[in-house]
Amino acid sequence: MTWDVLSIIGTIAFAVSGAIIAMEEEYDILGVYILGIVTAFGGGAIRNLLLGVPMSALWEQGMLFQIALLSMTAVFLFPHNLLKHWNKWGNFFDAIGLAAFAIQGALFAAKMGHPLSASIVAAVLTGSGGGIIRDLLAGRKPTVLKEEIYAVWAIIAGGAVGLGIAKSPFELYSLCVIIVVLRMCSYMYSWSLPIKSLGVNKRNTSL
Repeated sequence: MTWDVLSIIGTIAFAVSGAIIAMEEEYDILGVYILGIVTAFGGGAIRNLLLGVPMSALWEQGMLFQIALLSMTAVFLFPHNLLKHWNKWGNFFDAIGLAAFAIQGALFAAKMGHPLSASIVAAVLTGSGGGIIRDLLAGRKPTVLKEEIYAVWAIIAGGAVGLGIAKSPFELYSLCVIIVVLRMCSYMYSWSLPIKSLGVNKRNTSL
């Protein structure tokens, strides 16, 4: 039951973030729904494809789809009212979604008997794949690959599950809390990974 609640929170957070970015880019209502759905379910779809799971399994999440649609509709109809709360709590809910989805993705791979590498990839794709697709469709550089430590926490979750460090419900819930705390710390204190620039100036094409 707890995992269901975490999945709902994560789905709402990811769907809302996709809808907000679509509205920032001035997409129409169809674009808002498409970007929100892709953000919430895109990572899981890619994960299923790579693990050999039938794509039809994605449509079994009927309740989550309905919750995502309702969340996006609320954002579209009442953007200013909801944005106040999103700016305050959005990153916390997003961190919960990252942790819950990453752990679920890793468990998915582990239960299918896949090796450690598959658990890590499944965790990263499930936890951050939707956000990457969202940014690409919005014409932006994926923030999870450039500005913020995000996918790293999914890697840690996938590694802990794949190595068997987290097996029991207590261990999995503890891992979830740890990932949420790490994600929030990386956001609040602006942690970032090292960046190495080649220092190549863009060619001036102006006449």
